[in-house]
Amino acid sequence: MNLKFAGQLFTISVMLLSTPTWGQVTIPLGKGEIYTTAKDTPLRLSNVGSLYLEPASQAMNEGTSIFVDPTKTFQSVLGIGGALTDASAETFAKLPEKTQEELLTAYYNPEKGIGYTLGRTNINSCDFSSGSYTYVSNRDSLLKTFSIAHDEKYRIPFIKQAIAAAGGNLTLFASPWSPPAWMKDNDNMLHGGKLLPRYRQAWANYFVKFIRAYQAQGIPIWGMTVQNEPLATQIWESCIYTAQEERDFIKNYLGPTLARDGLGSKKIIAWDHNRDLLYYRASVVLNDPGAAKYIWGIGYHWYESWAGGKMMFNNERRVHEAFPNTHLLFTEGCVDHFNINQVHDWNLGEKYGRSMIHDFNDGTVGWTDWNVLLDEHGGPNHVGNYCFAPIIGDTQTGKLIYTNIYYYIGQFSKFVHPGAKRIISSPSSSQLLTTAFINKDGSLAIIVMNPTDSKINYHLWVSRKAAVTTSLPHSISTIVIK
Repeated sequence: MNLKFAGQLFTISVMLLSTPTWGQVTIPLGKGEIYTTAKDTPLRLSNVGSLYLEPASQAMNEGTSIFVDPTKTFQSVLGIGGALTDASAETFAKLPEKTQEELLTAYYNPEKGIGYTLGRTNINSCDFSSGSYTYVSNRDSLLKTFSIAHDEKYRIPFIKQAIAAAGGNLTLFASPWSPPAWMKDNDNMLHGGKLLPRYRQAWANYFVKFIRAYQAQGIPIWGMTVQNEPLATQIWESCIYTAQEERDFIKNYLGPTLARDGLGSKKIIAWDHNRDLLYYRASVVLNDPGAAKYIWGIGYHWYESWAGGKMMFNNERRVHEAFPNTHLLFTEGCVDHFNINQVHDWNLGEKYGRSMIHDFNDGTVGWTDWNVLLDEHGGPNHVGNYCFAPIIGDTQTGKLIYTNIYYYIGQFSKFVHPGAKRIISSPSSSQLLTTAFINKDGSLAIIVMNPTDSKINYHLWVSRKAAVTTSLPHSISTIVIK
């Protein structure tokens, strides 16, 4: 198939094999549509043509292959999405109405956009707020003054519009960055500090107040993490928990309080920090039956990965192997050190693609990016901790800037739907990264990423059928087979 753009001709080749033997499942139609995002081309989630699988026999010396086995199913997908923060909401409010509609469609419409189905929001302020705030007056341990009036200006309207744009199908979880300052031993929402023992029950009650206040606004809260980054003393809102302290807070306060107040169905997610200590933190809380009975899953971030470009995916697998009945959830990731001149750097999206493929292959059920929208400065952020978002809203021009992060995430979220099950997708060469899913309607979504400088022809095998196709340099493709 040939595509012409700006006077240049781009060729996407789809070739056929013709012969039988791998696997036992047959794909009735054997036809796939290929959607591609590729560097130095106009391709952005573009349909580049059809692929036809025909009966074939594998010759072991035929070069690079990807083997897909739909008979081996693994975890079910919860969803894919991003965080609806104060910064996202405030930036959204500064954009023209037409641009706001464009953003909501781009993220949440499953046909015209990339179909986000998962979201995260903050309890109290975080670094991506314009300033620090809580929902209660000073020293009100009985929470009589609890009010989410602050959020009613920007964040709540934004979340409501996102839910509507998603057709009501948006799973939302919440995370605190810090309790109120007076609940902590450093009397400060910033710079770490710890929750004082005498306020543990009040803080557990605070979660209940937040959930009910948001539900009263028509925003269901599906679950919560116990603490964002509980081992990071930051210049912004932060609070430290050892593994044992987090375990005991869940076991003795948060879990029982939610159950007592009729909110026992809300999902509790422990850790919510980097992969480096993922197994240790998971093992401490999950090896205690009193805490484990309240825990739905273990959340994690990717920020340990910057050193040497290494991402510690094996720690996810260790948790999944040791605790197969506990869910893994990617709760945050972003590229920091924002620079408006780098919004089109291709390595932004490739970091996402690499992480998402490995995370799902290692057992993750859902993937949540950080801010869905930031302004042309990478904020607002009250401590100058600016970063990239998939879409930048230029509040000066009123236009949106789409980074390739948006398209890389979209290669997953548009085609892998909640309830899909991961299946085997195994490459014969480390040059290609791949994962695959079978959706509830029986369609297959096979994702193939090529982070190299070279075009790679490969054989795609699905059961006893095969075809040959091409992965462009620095590209990611999703092959949808129905």
